[in-house]
Amino acid sequence: AIVIAEDVSGMPSLCRPVQEGGLGFDYRLGMAIPDKWIDLLKNKRDEQWSMLEIVSALCNRRYSELTVGYAESHDQALVGDKTIAFRLMDAAMYEGMSTLTPATPVIERGISLHKVIRAVTIVLGGEAWLCFMGNEFGHPEWIDFPREGNDWSHKYCRRQWSLATQDHLRYRQLGDFDRALMELDDKFDFLTSAHQWVTHMDEEEQVLVAERGPLLFVFNFSPFNTYEGYRDQSMLVLSPTRSVVAYYRTEDYPEMAAAQDLERAEQGAR
Repeated sequence: AIVIAEDVSGMPSLCRPVQEGGLGFDYRLGMAIPDKWIDLLKNKRDEQWSMLEIVSALCNRRYSELTVGYAESHDQALVGDKTIAFRLMDAAMYEGMSTLTPATPVIERGISLHKVIRAVTIVLGGEAWLCFMGNEFGHPEWIDFPREGNDWSHKYCRRQWSLATQDHLRYRQLGDFDRALMELDDKFDFLTSAHQWVTHMDEEEQVLVAERGPLLFVFNFSPFNTYEGYRDQSMLVLSPTRSVVAYYRTEDYPEMAAAQDLERAEQGAR
Protein backbone atom coordinates (compact mmCIF):
# COMPACT_ATOMS: atom_id res chain seq x y z
CA ALA A 1 0.00 0.00 0.00
CA ILE A 2 1.05 3.59 -0.69
CA VAL A 3 0.04 6.23 1.86
CA ILE A 4 -0.20 9.88 0.76
CA ALA A 5 -0.51 12.83 3.15
CA GLU A 6 -2.74 15.80 2.35
CA ASP A 7 -0.96 18.35 4.50
CA VAL A 8 -0.30 22.09 4.33
CA SER A 9 1.69 22.48 7.55
CA GLY A 10 5.04 21.69 5.97
CA MET A 11 5.78 19.42 8.90
CA PRO A 12 9.32 17.99 8.68
CA SER A 13 9.75 14.21 8.43
CA LEU A 14 6.10 13.69 7.45
CA CYS A 15 7.28 11.31 4.74
CA ARG A 16 10.17 9.71 6.57
CA PRO A 17 10.03 6.25 8.19
CA VAL A 18 8.71 5.92 11.72
CA GLN A 19 12.09 4.43 12.70
CA GLU A 20 13.65 7.81 11.87
CA GLY A 21 11.09 9.71 13.93
CA GLY A 22 8.87 10.45 10.95
CA LEU A 23 5.17 9.77 10.45
CA GLY A 24 5.72 7.11 7.81
CA PHE A 25 3.82 8.53 4.84
CA ASP A 26 5.17 7.59 1.40
CA TYR A 27 4.28 10.86 -0.35
CA ARG A 28 2.86 14.27 0.45
CA LEU A 29 0.71 16.35 -1.88
CA GLY A 30 2.33 19.48 -3.31
CA MET A 31 -0.70 21.55 -2.34
CA ALA A 32 0.85 24.97 -2.94
CA ILE A 33 1.39 24.30 -6.65
CA PRO A 34 -2.24 24.65 -7.85
CA ASP A 35 -2.57 27.83 -5.78
CA LYS A 36 0.39 29.36 -7.61
CA TRP A 37 -1.06 28.57 -11.04
CA ILE A 38 -4.44 30.03 -10.09
CA ASP A 39 -2.73 33.13 -8.71
CA LEU A 40 -0.82 33.67 -11.95
CA LEU A 41 -3.86 33.07 -14.15
CA LYS A 42 -6.12 35.35 -12.11
CA ASN A 43 -3.81 38.20 -11.21
CA LYS A 44 -1.02 38.53 -13.76
CA ARG A 45 -0.77 39.03 -17.49
CA ASP A 46 1.19 36.39 -19.38
CA GLU A 47 4.16 38.69 -19.91
CA GLN A 48 4.33 39.31 -16.14
CA TRP A 49 4.83 35.66 -15.20
CA SER A 50 8.05 35.26 -13.22
CA MET A 51 10.21 32.21 -13.82
CA LEU A 52 11.56 32.50 -10.28
CA GLU A 53 8.03 32.44 -8.82
CA ILE A 54 7.16 29.34 -10.83
CA VAL A 55 10.37 27.50 -9.93
CA SER A 56 10.07 28.46 -6.26
CA ALA A 57 6.53 27.08 -6.06
CA LEU A 58 7.37 23.86 -7.90
CA CYS A 59 10.62 23.11 -6.07
CA ASN A 60 9.61 24.13 -2.55
CA ARG A 61 9.95 20.69 -0.98
CA ARG A 62 12.48 18.70 1.03
CA TYR A 63 14.81 16.69 -1.13
CA SER A 64 14.44 13.53 0.94
CA GLU A 65 10.63 13.54 1.09
CA LEU A 66 8.64 12.41 -1.92
CA THR A 67 6.00 14.78 -3.25
CA VAL A 68 3.04 14.33 -5.59
CA GLY A 69 2.99 17.24 -8.02
CA TYR A 70 -0.24 18.39 -9.62
CA ALA A 71 -1.54 21.47 -11.40
CA GLU A 72 -5.16 21.12 -10.27
CA SER A 73 -7.48 18.72 -8.47
CA HIS A 74 -11.01 18.50 -7.07
CA ASP A 75 -10.57 21.89 -5.40
CA GLN A 76 -10.55 23.53 -8.83
CA ALA A 77 -12.96 21.16 -10.60
CA LEU A 78 -15.87 21.45 -8.16
CA VAL A 79 -18.60 24.07 -8.51
CA GLY A 80 -17.57 27.48 -7.21
CA ASP A 81 -14.10 27.37 -8.73
CA LYS A 82 -12.67 26.93 -12.23
CA THR A 83 -10.30 24.43 -13.77
CA ILE A 84 -7.18 25.71 -15.51
CA ALA A 85 -8.73 25.06 -18.92
CA PHE A 86 -11.85 27.02 -18.02
CA ARG A 87 -9.83 29.90 -16.60
CA LEU A 88 -7.80 30.02 -19.80
CA MET A 89 -10.61 29.70 -22.34
CA ASP A 90 -13.90 30.10 -20.44
CA ALA A 91 -16.98 30.36 -22.67
CA ALA A 92 -14.83 30.15 -25.82
CA MET A 93 -14.57 26.40 -25.15
CA TYR A 94 -18.23 25.89 -26.06
CA GLU A 95 -17.75 26.96 -29.69
CA GLY A 96 -14.00 27.04 -30.28
CA MET A 97 -12.80 23.49 -29.65
CA SER A 98 -13.60 22.08 -33.07
CA THR A 99 -10.64 21.40 -35.37
CA LEU A 100 -12.95 22.03 -38.33
CA THR A 101 -12.61 25.78 -37.78
CA PRO A 102 -9.46 27.86 -37.17
CA ALA A 103 -8.52 28.30 -33.53
CA THR A 104 -9.16 31.75 -32.10
CA PRO A 105 -6.37 33.55 -30.20
CA VAL A 106 -8.12 32.64 -26.93
CA ILE A 107 -8.16 28.94 -27.81
CA GLU A 108 -4.58 28.96 -29.12
CA ARG A 109 -3.33 30.60 -25.93
CA GLY A 110 -5.39 28.33 -23.72
CA ILE A 111 -4.28 25.07 -25.30
CA SER A 112 -0.62 26.09 -25.38
CA LEU A 113 -0.52 27.21 -21.74
CA HIS A 114 -2.54 24.20 -20.59
CA LYS A 115 0.17 21.97 -22.05
CA VAL A 116 3.13 23.96 -20.75
CA ILE A 117 1.66 24.26 -17.24
CA ARG A 118 1.14 20.50 -17.00
CA ALA A 119 4.58 19.75 -18.44
CA VAL A 120 6.57 22.01 -16.14
CA THR A 121 4.59 20.75 -13.13
CA ILE A 122 5.41 17.14 -13.99
CA VAL A 123 9.08 17.94 -14.55
CA LEU A 124 9.69 20.06 -11.45
CA GLY A 125 6.74 19.52 -9.11
CA GLY A 126 7.60 16.23 -7.46
CA GLU A 127 8.36 12.54 -7.75
CA ALA A 128 4.83 11.52 -8.75
CA TRP A 129 2.04 13.06 -10.79
CA LEU A 130 -1.65 13.50 -10.04
CA CYS A 131 -4.37 14.19 -12.57
CA PHE A 132 -8.05 14.60 -11.78
CA MET A 133 -11.16 13.41 -13.62
CA GLY A 134 -10.87 14.87 -17.10
CA ASN A 135 -8.47 17.71 -16.39
CA GLU A 136 -5.92 15.87 -18.53
CA PHE A 137 -7.93 16.77 -21.64
CA GLY A 138 -9.24 20.14 -20.45
CA HIS A 139 -12.79 19.17 -19.49
CA PRO A 140 -14.88 22.31 -20.09
CA GLU A 141 -17.13 22.38 -17.04
CA TRP A 142 -17.27 21.87 -13.32
CA ILE A 143 -18.52 19.05 -11.12
CA ASP A 144 -21.59 19.64 -8.96
CA PHE A 145 -23.17 16.82 -7.00
CA PRO A 146 -26.94 16.77 -6.40
CA ARG A 147 -27.78 19.01 -3.45
CA GLU A 148 -30.50 21.29 -2.21
CA GLY A 149 -28.74 24.35 -3.67
CA ASN A 150 -29.04 23.04 -7.26
CA ASP A 151 -32.47 21.45 -6.78
CA TRP A 152 -30.85 17.99 -6.62
CA SER A 153 -29.77 18.24 -10.25
CA HIS A 154 -27.50 15.63 -11.87
CA LYS A 155 -26.67 17.91 -14.83
CA TYR A 156 -23.07 18.56 -13.80
CA CYS A 157 -22.58 15.38 -11.82
CA ARG A 158 -20.55 13.77 -14.57
CA ARG A 159 -17.47 13.94 -16.79
CA GLN A 160 -17.84 13.88 -20.57
CA TRP A 161 -15.14 11.33 -21.36
CA SER A 162 -16.29 11.11 -24.98
CA LEU A 163 -14.85 14.57 -25.66
CA ALA A 164 -11.32 13.15 -25.56
CA THR A 165 -12.13 10.46 -28.14
CA GLN A 166 -13.45 12.70 -30.94
CA ASP A 167 -10.91 13.39 -33.69
CA HIS A 168 -12.58 16.67 -34.65
CA LEU A 169 -12.27 18.17 -31.15
CA ARG A 170 -9.23 19.80 -29.61
CA TYR A 171 -9.87 17.96 -26.36
CA ARG A 172 -8.37 14.97 -28.16
CA GLN A 173 -5.16 16.94 -28.70
CA LEU A 174 -4.93 17.86 -25.02
CA GLY A 175 -5.48 14.23 -24.06
CA ASP A 176 -2.85 13.08 -26.55
CA PHE A 177 -0.36 15.49 -24.98
CA ASP A 178 -1.03 14.03 -21.54
CA ARG A 179 -0.51 10.55 -22.96
CA ALA A 180 2.74 11.68 -24.59
CA LEU A 181 4.02 12.96 -21.23
CA MET A 182 3.27 9.59 -19.63
CA GLU A 183 5.00 7.76 -22.48
CA LEU A 184 8.00 10.06 -22.15
CA ASP A 185 8.32 9.06 -18.51
CA ASP A 186 7.90 5.39 -19.42
CA LYS A 187 10.82 5.66 -21.84
CA PHE A 188 13.18 7.83 -19.78
CA ASP A 189 11.99 7.30 -16.20
CA PHE A 190 12.64 10.96 -15.38
CA LEU A 191 9.87 11.44 -12.83
CA THR A 192 11.54 9.32 -10.15
CA SER A 193 15.07 10.44 -10.96
CA ALA A 194 17.07 12.15 -8.22
CA HIS A 195 18.80 14.23 -10.90
CA GLN A 196 16.78 17.44 -10.73
CA TRP A 197 18.36 20.75 -11.65
CA VAL A 198 17.07 24.11 -12.84
CA THR A 199 20.00 25.22 -14.95
CA HIS A 200 18.71 28.46 -16.44
CA MET A 201 16.05 31.09 -15.73
CA ASP A 202 15.62 34.22 -17.84
CA GLU A 203 13.00 36.61 -16.51
CA GLU A 204 13.15 38.94 -19.51
CA GLU A 205 12.84 36.20 -22.13
CA GLN A 206 10.59 34.07 -19.88
CA VAL A 207 12.60 30.95 -20.61
CA LEU A 208 13.23 28.18 -18.11
CA VAL A 209 15.64 25.28 -18.61
CA ALA A 210 15.71 22.23 -16.35
CA GLU A 211 17.37 18.83 -16.23
CA ARG A 212 15.33 15.90 -14.98
CA GLY A 213 16.81 12.44 -15.25
CA PRO A 214 18.45 12.05 -18.66
CA LEU A 215 16.32 14.78 -20.25
CA LEU A 216 16.86 18.49 -20.80
CA PHE A 217 13.63 20.50 -20.90
CA VAL A 218 13.34 23.99 -22.39
CA PHE A 219 10.17 25.87 -21.40
CA ASN A 220 9.24 29.09 -23.17
CA PHE A 221 6.47 31.03 -21.39
CA SER A 222 6.78 34.12 -23.57
CA PRO A 223 3.49 35.04 -25.27
CA PHE A 224 5.35 36.82 -28.04
CA ASN A 225 8.80 35.41 -28.77
CA THR A 226 10.15 32.32 -30.47
CA TYR A 227 13.88 31.91 -29.91
CA GLU A 228 15.77 30.33 -32.78
CA GLY A 229 19.22 29.10 -31.90
CA TYR A 230 18.66 29.58 -28.18
CA ARG A 231 21.93 28.53 -26.56
CA ASP A 232 21.94 26.41 -23.45
CA GLN A 233 24.82 24.23 -22.30
CA SER A 234 26.55 24.63 -25.68
CA MET A 235 23.38 23.44 -27.44
CA LEU A 236 21.56 25.52 -30.05
CA VAL A 237 17.87 24.83 -29.56
CA LEU A 238 14.62 26.09 -31.02
CA SER A 239 12.22 27.42 -28.39
CA PRO A 240 8.81 28.36 -29.86
CA THR A 241 6.51 30.70 -27.98
CA ARG A 242 4.50 29.02 -25.18
CA SER A 243 6.12 25.64 -25.64
CA VAL A 244 8.12 22.87 -24.03
CA VAL A 245 10.78 20.87 -25.86
CA ALA A 246 12.59 17.86 -24.36
CA TYR A 247 16.08 16.82 -25.46
CA TYR A 248 18.15 13.71 -24.78
CA ARG A 249 21.61 12.47 -25.71
CA THR A 250 21.25 10.18 -28.70
CA GLU A 251 24.44 8.31 -27.79
CA ASP A 252 22.78 7.25 -24.53
CA TYR A 253 19.70 5.93 -26.36
CA PRO A 254 20.95 4.65 -29.75
CA GLU A 255 17.87 2.48 -30.27
CA MET A 256 15.59 5.52 -30.08
CA ALA A 257 17.80 7.52 -32.41
CA ALA A 258 17.74 4.63 -34.90
CA ALA A 259 13.94 4.45 -34.69
CA GLN A 260 13.66 8.18 -35.40
CA ASP A 261 16.02 7.88 -38.38
CA LEU A 262 13.85 5.06 -39.74
CA GLU A 263 10.70 7.12 -39.28
CA ARG A 264 12.24 10.06 -41.13
CA ALA A 265 13.31 7.75 -43.96
CA GLU A 266 9.81 6.31 -44.24
CA GLN A 267 8.28 9.78 -44.31
CA GLY A 268 10.71 10.84 -47.01
CA ALA A 269 9.80 7.83 -49.13
CA ARG A 270 6.08 8.64 -49.13
